[in-house]
Amino acid sequence: MADTTDLKELTREQLAAWLEQKGMRPFRAAQILKWVYIRQADSFSQMTDLRKDVRELLSLEFSIDRLKREGLEVSKDGSQKFLFGLKDGRTIESVLIPERGHYTLCVSTQVGCAQNCRFCLTATGGFERNLSRGEIIAQVRDCLTLAPPDRPLRNIVFMGMGEPLANYRNLVEALSVITDHDCGLKFAHRRVTVSTAGLVPRMADLGRDTKVNLAVSLNATDDATRSRLMPINNTYPLAALLEACRSFPLPSGRKITFEYILLKGINDTLTDARRLGRLLAPIRSKINLIPFNPTAGSPFEATDEAQLLAFQEILLQRHYTVVIRRSKGQDISAACGQLKARHCETRAAAGS
Repeated sequence: MADTTDLKELTREQLAAWLEQKGMRPFRAAQILKWVYIRQADSFSQMTDLRKDVRELLSLEFSIDRLKREGLEVSKDGSQKFLFGLKDGRTIESVLIPERGHYTLCVSTQVGCAQNCRFCLTATGGFERNLSRGEIIAQVRDCLTLAPPDRPLRNIVFMGMGEPLANYRNLVEALSVITDHDCGLKFAHRRVTVSTAGLVPRMADLGRDTKVNLAVSLNATDDATRSRLMPINNTYPLAALLEACRSFPLPSGRKITFEYILLKGINDTLTDARRLGRLLAPIRSKINLIPFNPTAGSPFEATDEAQLLAFQEILLQRHYTVVIRRSKGQDISAACGQLKARHCETRAAAGS
């Protein structure tokens, strides 16, 4: 049998056009996609409200693929890190994080990452390729079945491997399925967050094309420090980044989340805290302070707890919403900045 196309790679409109070319009513597209995304069908034979000849024709052209689960590590806090295999032999990681009454899923958008942030383990593996829209969707679709009914998967954060906005078209097409309440995965826009290192030109596009939440990985309050930590700042410095945040079309009642990883002696002074308060003053914002998660060979250290609390207090005094985000899954390298699919390490050790 010739290779088939994963149905998740098609938009609703593309599937409708294909059906019409085959002499079928285009409205069947929604019917088929509901089976895939809502009923979690794994084969066309399950779609019993379609004629048998239609099911057979679909099965000749298309497949309904799941990611190959190559590994699972479970943290003492209940976080689950999945190593998923892709068709080309590459791998990605996704993390299912337990929260009060629900789960949050951390999703990857690329194999590796090209941003080269100095504090992030993912960057050490280099960039290999973008994930397809179907591979992004599959992480959410597959993990929906893994969360128990009494603690459902409710939130999606694009904070896994890769820079989401650098894979923009596939990201936005995946988001359209994830937030589709007719024949998609039915997540509310306000429960989906896309994080960026600061790819400024695409931030306006995201605000135009979707209604999901925006998170910005900031991590410094001056250009010299931010460029040292995040090379993207050489192209899109703080002034450009903050202007993009000011002009981002926030839905009513929403705020931009600014993520700030505290590194001892680098960006954690009380002067930094005061400057951060001034920088974000014109923006509807909330701040996540993230203690650094150490990785092997990293030159950075985590900020002392007393300094972390003092940093937070200065921002609280300026009436910001400030949360210290204690990363989960540290014992299985599933915390913020620690994702790196194991095959990268294996290939590097082999010299390939």
